[in-house]
Amino acid sequence: MKVEQLFTGCLAEMAYYIHSNGEAAIIDPLRETEPYIEMAKADGAKIKYVFLTHFHADFVSGQVDLAKKTGATIVFGPNANPNYNIHQGKDGEQFKIGDLTLKLLHTPGHTMESSSYVLIDEKGKKPYVFTGDCLFIGDVGRPDLAVKSDLTQEDLAGHLFESLRNKIMTLPDDIIVYPNHGAGSACGKNMSSETFDTLGNQKKTNYALRADMTKEEFIKEVTTGLKPAPQYFGNNVRMNKGINTTIDEILKRGTTPIDADSFKEMSEQDDIMVIDTRSKEIYSEEGTVPGAWYIGVDGSFAPWVGALIKDINQKIIFISEEGREQEVVTRFSRVGYDNTVGYLRGGIHSWLAAGHNVDKIGSISATQFSKMIKEKDSSKVLLDVRKESEYQSEHVVGVENFPLDTIHSNFAEIKPEKEYFLHCASGYRSLIASSIFMAKGAKHVTDVRGGFKDIKDTGAPLTDYVCPTTLL
Repeated sequence: MKVEQLFTGCLAEMAYYIHSNGEAAIIDPLRETEPYIEMAKADGAKIKYVFLTHFHADFVSGQVDLAKKTGATIVFGPNANPNYNIHQGKDGEQFKIGDLTLKLLHTPGHTMESSSYVLIDEKGKKPYVFTGDCLFIGDVGRPDLAVKSDLTQEDLAGHLFESLRNKIMTLPDDIIVYPNHGAGSACGKNMSSETFDTLGNQKKTNYALRADMTKEEFIKEVTTGLKPAPQYFGNNVRMNKGINTTIDEILKRGTTPIDADSFKEMSEQDDIMVIDTRSKEIYSEEGTVPGAWYIGVDGSFAPWVGALIKDINQKIIFISEEGREQEVVTRFSRVGYDNTVGYLRGGIHSWLAAGHNVDKIGSISATQFSKMIKEKDSSKVLLDVRKESEYQSEHVVGVENFPLDTIHSNFAEIKPEKEYFLHCASGYRSLIASSIFMAKGAKHVTDVRGGFKDIKDTGAPLTDYVCPTTLL
C-alpha cells in the first residue's frame, strides 16, 4: 500500500496518490496530468479512479484530462452534476483499489456535493480519511461559497455541523485526517500550517469539533469574520463543472517565444496584459517592460493572479526566467487563466538589446524608510499594502492602509504626481502593488525592501499589538 500526499505550496493544496497491487487512484488532482501518470507508471500501476471531494473554487482540477488519458473513472459524491461523464457515488458506497477500499461519506456543508473518503486496508482497519474541504487541520471549510437563492450560508453551516458530528467525528480517534488545503488557502478562516493530524487530536484542538458545541454556536462561529471570496472562485467552480481546453493545448500555446519587437507591439494592445514573473531581486534590479504587472512565480502566484486579473479570459504575455516558461503557464492554468499566448524570448536582455526602454521601481531599505518617517514630509505618501487585519493588528504610526486585496476598488486614488512608498510584510505584495501603481501612471513609486518585518527592527514607531484572532 502506498498513500502519498502531494502538497502544492502556491495553492496550499493537497492532492493524494493511492496505489495497491497494480491499481491507483488520485484524489483532487491539479490541472497538470503528467505527474500523476508518471507516478503510476513508476509503480507499474493503472489509474483506476479519479476521486473529487467537491467542485473546487480556488483551482481548476484536472479530472477530465486525466480520465481521458488513462481511462480512469471520475467519481463525485451525491448532488454533483457536471457536464462530463462521472460515476455519481452514493453515501456509503465502496470502491476497490487493489487490496484497498475507499468508502464514500457524503459530508455536505462546504458545498452540497462535498464528500469525504475513508481508506480501509486489507485488514479492515481505517488508517486515513480524506476530508476535502469539510475538515481542515485547525478549521473547517467556509460555508459561503455555494450559497444559492434557496440556500444561505447558515443553511450550509448547519449541514456542515451535521456532517462533522454524524460522519467524521464517529471515525476512530487514531485515523489520520488528510484535508485538501492548508494555511494560506482562502477556503477556510484560520487553517493550521500542518497538513495532517489524527482525528483525536483535532477533537482536542479544533474549535469546530468541540464536543459540547451546539449547532447554533457552530453556525455563528463558522460564519463570523468571513471575508469576501476572491473574485475568481466562481469562475473556477464553473470550469470544474465543464470541459475545458486541455492542459496540453494551453502549454503549447503559452510557451510560444515572442521576439522583443513583436512583444513590444503586443504589449501596447489594449486586449493584452503583460505579467513579469521573475524573482523579486531580478525584477527590481533589471526593470521591466513598461505597463507590466509584477507577480513573481516564486510567491503565492496563482492566488494573486486570480485575485487581481479580473477577466479570466484575459490574453496574457509574460516575462520569465529562462527555463521556467512551462512552469509559469502551468501556474496560470491552475486558476483558469488559460489564455497565455507567449513569452519574451531572451528576456529583458533581448528587450534592451532591441533598444526598448524599461520601467523601474525605486527601492529603499527599512532603515531609510524609518528615517523618512521621522522627517514627516507631507509630499510623500506612505502606504502599507497588507491585509486590513494585518494592518489593524500592528502597523507603523502615520502609514495608511492600502490593501493589495482591494486595490481594484481604490485605483482612482492613485495620482500620477504623488510620490509613493509602499511596504507589505516582507516585500512580495508591495512589489506587486508598486508595479500596478506604475502601470496606472504613478511616476514615482518606491518599494521598501524587507517590508514590515525589517521595519520593526529599526525602531520605527508602531501601534500597540492586537492579536489578529480578536479582529475576526
